[in-house]
Amino acid sequence: MADLRVRRVESGHTKIRNVPIAVTPEGFWCCPAPVVIQKTLKNHNQNKPKPQPSLPPSKTSLQKTSTNVTNKKSHATQLRSRITSDDPRSLASDNMLISSERKPKTNGDNQHVRKISVAFGQPETSDLKMILSGKEGVAVRMSVHRDILVEHSKFLAEKLSRQSPVPSIEIGDCDDVEIYVEIIGLMYCKDVKQRLIKQNVARVLRILKAAELLGFGTCIKSCLEYLEAAPWAGEEEETVVSSVQHLQGTKYGISPILKRVTSDISKPPNDTLTSIMELVLKSNEDRGRREMKSLVLKLLRENSLVIDGSVDICIETLYASCGSCLNSLLFLFKQASEPGFSDKSFDNRDPIMRQLTLEVDNLLWLMEILADRRVADEFAAMWASQDELAELHPKVPTGYRHLVSRITARLFVGIGRGEMLPSKEIRKLLLNVWFQPLINDYNWLQNSCRSFDRQVVEEGIGRTILTLPLEDQQTVLLSWLGSFLKVGDNCPNLQRAFEVWWRRTFIRPHVEQQQQQANLLLLDKI
Repeated sequence: MADLRVRRVESGHTKIRNVPIAVTPEGFWCCPAPVVIQKTLKNHNQNKPKPQPSLPPSKTSLQKTSTNVTNKKSHATQLRSRITSDDPRSLASDNMLISSERKPKTNGDNQHVRKISVAFGQPETSDLKMILSGKEGVAVRMSVHRDILVEHSKFLAEKLSRQSPVPSIEIGDCDDVEIYVEIIGLMYCKDVKQRLIKQNVARVLRILKAAELLGFGTCIKSCLEYLEAAPWAGEEEETVVSSVQHLQGTKYGISPILKRVTSDISKPPNDTLTSIMELVLKSNEDRGRREMKSLVLKLLRENSLVIDGSVDICIETLYASCGSCLNSLLFLFKQASEPGFSDKSFDNRDPIMRQLTLEVDNLLWLMEILADRRVADEFAAMWASQDELAELHPKVPTGYRHLVSRITARLFVGIGRGEMLPSKEIRKLLLNVWFQPLINDYNWLQNSCRSFDRQVVEEGIGRTILTLPLEDQQTVLLSWLGSFLKVGDNCPNLQRAFEVWWRRTFIRPHVEQQQQQANLLLLDKI
């Protein structure tokens, strides 16, 4: 924030640099950005063979400039045509003028140097000269009216009231001279908000900052009204909120702006989350459902990192949806296991296939969300307890039933990676109920599911088996060995897990026994 200092300007006290003034499409005369100013000054200095102190303009030329309004307008017209030739839309406002004058030539400097000053309202009635000095070493001189400044700016009204009437004042250390010039121009406008319509959000925030420093209440209010109506999101959202938040509790009121990003409700209502989940889960449009599942999953991942208050609500909603999907899946399995189902026409079988695919996809999506939030242990228990579904599995055609084995495979991968930590009883029950159905569907999974990663699934199954007690490992792996020796590649390859079990069973006891004997011999020697 600029540290504004106001002081009267004595004769010869301030050196006015030549500042190129540009006209904006909105009709304001303003100086360009600091980078442009620095570049202009740098190029100007490089063209000079030797730096020489600039001479103040002659009093005669100043008098001619201030008295001859017609000549002044002609100079302004010529300057405008030169500056705004690239933008034909740029038109100066009716109550703003620019006066210019040439410096006399000095020895060693053959270039003409033009000094420009900005005039607001009726220049001939101006009773105050204002100089804005920027931190970039740039100063802009303006012809203004004392009563206009006092009426609109609390800061300037206070400073001017402390001093006896002076013809000139200077505001130093302006961090954004361009915006301060525009702010003074806005004091002459009847409708400030209308002038802001064509501005972008970043510029309005700069105007708001300067208006606060000057105590320009009308401009502050207009900027806030603009920000309440203008579209902004993403990085701009954070900038806007941080720029206006300190005004909370003031007479201006920023609640309409903050209500765009915050709500009076501290926690998201359960009904809203439930409605979103139901809409996504029940959608029959493949592309829309797929894209929204990806989006909701991403958003819930973000929530899990920063929000703790709504986690319980979300879990309840997720598990309620899981229960609904499992009930639908069981109903579809009952239909697909009826005698003569395979003999029905394609038109009669296809809706069941589509609905099966949808419910399995929904359960996989819900499981991903639960795994991301580290609360998927209960889902493993729910799936392991689906005895009726598992009993119907052999009665359903393989082309339909293999879809549910994707759920089993994903659970094994999650347990193997440590994404979920169900109890020993649940892990054992899961293998007893669903491992054999997975083996029976393994060939279909490999050939019909594009997302199926055999290596990842086999590693997950093996690690899950190895979390059991050694006796249970033996039971499961010997059952697997019988299937593997019959169907080969159509069965999961668990040789790595088999090797680990073998070493634990046949090698580790002898190694431990030999180590114990070595320890006893060592003790005897001692």
